[in-house]
Amino acid sequence: MASSIKVHRIPISTATCRVLACLYEKELQFQFVNVKMHEEEHKKEPFLSLNPFGQIPGFQDGDFSLFESRAITQYISTTYATNGTQLISQDPKKMVAILTWVEVESHHLDQAAMKVIWELCLKPMLGLGEADAAVAEKGEAELGKVLDIYERSCLSPSTWLVSPSLWLTCTISLL
Repeated sequence: MASSIKVHRIPISTATCRVLACLYEKELQFQFVNVKMHEEEHKKEPFLSLNPFGQIPGFQDGDFSLFESRAITQYISTTYATNGTQLISQDPKKMVAILTWVEVESHHLDQAAMKVIWELCLKPMLGLGEADAAVAEKGEAELGKVLDIYERSCLSPSTWLVSPSLWLTCTISLL
């Protein structure tokens, strides 16, 4: 039986990787729908009906559509709570801690990491010029500060973010 879950993606998207990590942890079947960005499929219908901002990924679960990778992971984690690895908590304090670090990842870790990834990987790979070492070094310094906060605040004494178990915060904090 074909899965009702579809992930509209490009293979190199870190946002898509967040969604995939969650799907794999939940042991769910899903289908890939490759988006031809070079043909600007993401800026046209029918993709815009999945993500009105024209960004990757788009997500479908039957007749339900969703965009924004972190929202998608929260949907998967709650909708399929009993499948695979438990990624959310029913305890309100643990859940708030998880959601806090989801926000930290979005506003601090991801932004710092993407500066480095853009400069050292994507920019040269896409033929948009050579990496600017000064920009990359500044991004690395910013990323280092964020990772220091992660280390002090939520990893010690645990292996995982927030608790001794794998949670949603861990699946989205992919670099």
